[in-house]
Amino acid sequence: MVEIQLDGQKVEVPEGSTVMHAAEKVGTFVPHFCYHKKLSIAANCRMCLVDVEKAPKPMPACATPVTQGMVVHTKSEKAIKAQKSVMEFLLINHPLDCPICDQGGECQLQDLAVGYGGSGSRYAEEKRVVLHKDVGPLISMEEMSRCIHCTRCVRFGQEMAGAMELGMSHRGEHSEIETFVGMSVDSELSGNMIDICPVGALTSKPFRYSARTWELSRRKSISPHDSTGSNLVVQVKHNQVMRVLPLENEEVNECWIADRDRFSYEALAGDERLTGPMIKQGGQWREVDWQTALEYVSNGFRQISRDHGPTSLGALVSPHSTLEELYLAGLLMRRLGSDNIDHRLRCADFSAAPGVRWLGTSIASLSAMQTVLVVGSNLRKDHPLFALRIRQAARAGATVMSLNGSRQLAHKDAWALPLRHSWLADASHWQAALVEIASALSQMTASSLPEGVPAVQPSEQARQMAQALQSGERKAIVLGNAAAHHAQASNLLALCAWIAAQTGARVGYLTEAANTVGAQWVAAQPQSGGLNASQMLGGALKAALLLNIEPLVDSAAGPTARQALSRAEMVVSLSPFRANMDLADVLLPIAAFTETPGTFVNAEGRVQGFHAVVKPPGQSRPAWKVLRVLGQMLELPGFEAESAADVLAQAIGPAVEGARFVPAERLSNAAVFDPSRLTAPAAEPVTAAIYQLDGIVRRAASLQLTVDARASLTSAAAQGVLA
Repeated sequence: MVEIQLDGQKVEVPEGSTVMHAAEKVGTFVPHFCYHKKLSIAANCRMCLVDVEKAPKPMPACATPVTQGMVVHTKSEKAIKAQKSVMEFLLINHPLDCPICDQGGECQLQDLAVGYGGSGSRYAEEKRVVLHKDVGPLISMEEMSRCIHCTRCVRFGQEMAGAMELGMSHRGEHSEIETFVGMSVDSELSGNMIDICPVGALTSKPFRYSARTWELSRRKSISPHDSTGSNLVVQVKHNQVMRVLPLENEEVNECWIADRDRFSYEALAGDERLTGPMIKQGGQWREVDWQTALEYVSNGFRQISRDHGPTSLGALVSPHSTLEELYLAGLLMRRLGSDNIDHRLRCADFSAAPGVRWLGTSIASLSAMQTVLVVGSNLRKDHPLFALRIRQAARAGATVMSLNGSRQLAHKDAWALPLRHSWLADASHWQAALVEIASALSQMTASSLPEGVPAVQPSEQARQMAQALQSGERKAIVLGNAAAHHAQASNLLALCAWIAAQTGARVGYLTEAANTVGAQWVAAQPQSGGLNASQMLGGALKAALLLNIEPLVDSAAGPTARQALSRAEMVVSLSPFRANMDLADVLLPIAAFTETPGTFVNAEGRVQGFHAVVKPPGQSRPAWKVLRVLGQMLELPGFEAESAADVLAQAIGPAVEGARFVPAERLSNAAVFDPSRLTAPAAEPVTAAIYQLDGIVRRAASLQLTVDARASLTSAAAQGVLA
């Protein structure tokens, strides 16, 4: 530790720290623009100049390393004069457009100009003008004359997103932040550049000129998309979500969110919202009241149960639904006498052993890993914030390896991080590749392979990956969406678990959705011989309850789900949108995640509750209330809860109510290798593209204009997935 004196106060900081770190430790504010705690030091704004004794001139606090006995003054006349001089230079060319600027009210330059700016300028020359750039549907660069060249956006792209999409061209007064030869900004994390811009140069294109910051109410929420469980600040005006920003949580999403977390809110006030119950009669949709709709559903379930038996009923539920909704859907089916409920819509292997599949380690620990093997994941697009953490580990020297099926995924730009080893194989060969790695480890360690795993002669690539897995102390083997949806998913997990045991690594699934872990915890899948999702979508049901899903795009069945569900006598769709209109007989409008209280459980098993931030539109109701009333109308026990909190307590039990994590004894990534499936055919796993993951993202207009969305739609159309 190094001890310095800062404004007369003694401070101890680790060797290698800067004056800025020392100031942060004691809560002393030093004005700055280019410095950001998550980014490298640039020291180009000079706003943080401080007075260091024995130094000939003021020194930048962000770039001046501490030395033993250093004496620093941040509020001396010398420091204040230097900071005011820098502010004067920054304002020479800054446009006087604060009244119309979207950044107004939360602008660092505006705030610091009050304390360090003058009442007038000594410069009468014309201000420079920087032409606007079009960099895509998410970020607006209409007012680049405001840019102060702090390069935060450039460094974010290089260091966090892994792609240098913005850079500074030219020199002196001709300097500009721009993309390379008119290209767009296509990173899945690009919206964070808006947050870290200290002025109004980069703003949100969907939010542009729609509200002023002081008009917005700020409320906490949790992202309903991928399994990170990103903490959000949802900003609301007149009962409408206007903007979504990150809420800092170092253990989960740090201070970042993915673009689909940030911009998906556009769908919530879109034209496709379902605002009233509807029943199809004579092939025509007719709006009805809730009483009529729920009586129609309850009578239909009773009749079909009498005619075909209770096992002809089934529920297909979304892992993006809340814990409360998933629990009540399962309770409804089981009280009716059916165990047909499943959230594993895109899976092909349903032979998983008991236990809740999870990440196998904490999210924060991914940043500190020394060796990582990623199996079956387009990491950047499936889990942008997990990719960011593994990218941080790679920047610190970690060995990152991948076993994937697409040649595109091996390209360095596809991963946006350095891959030490990349094994490309069709999905049908992943099991054989892992057997080779296991065999290599067996030879290196003289250990026996798991029962049923054949010993093979490993390739040089397998030997290199096995050897890499033996190095380092902090290691992880993570299976992505494609591995989870693989026809041999259980064998893949069993092989990875054995390899992890031999090398001291942690093993786990990245998990696909916001509540994949939660859905397993509350048994939103068959427990006693019920039909799985594949069987239900194969035409085995006479009555189907669809909770927040669209089978044609949310399941492995794809377009064939239409024919299967057409055999059912009743299909009930609970969705916030006008979805499944060609499949369903009843549409029940339910609240989106911003309109209902609920709970999500992320990949590491962290339990995160949230409240409604706006009222549901029209006659929409929270899904847990709809399911509760339906259970009451069917005269089933267990549907007496008066609040979402009551449902949660009923779902997880009073013993763990209020717990921050799923109980450790429920979490397990154990699996048993099945040799009979060693040569079983394995089709390409069904995975969702980044902006096709769920119904909200699919209906976010700006996200669907991105390069990623257009590419996935083209691919889906070519495969016949889209009708």
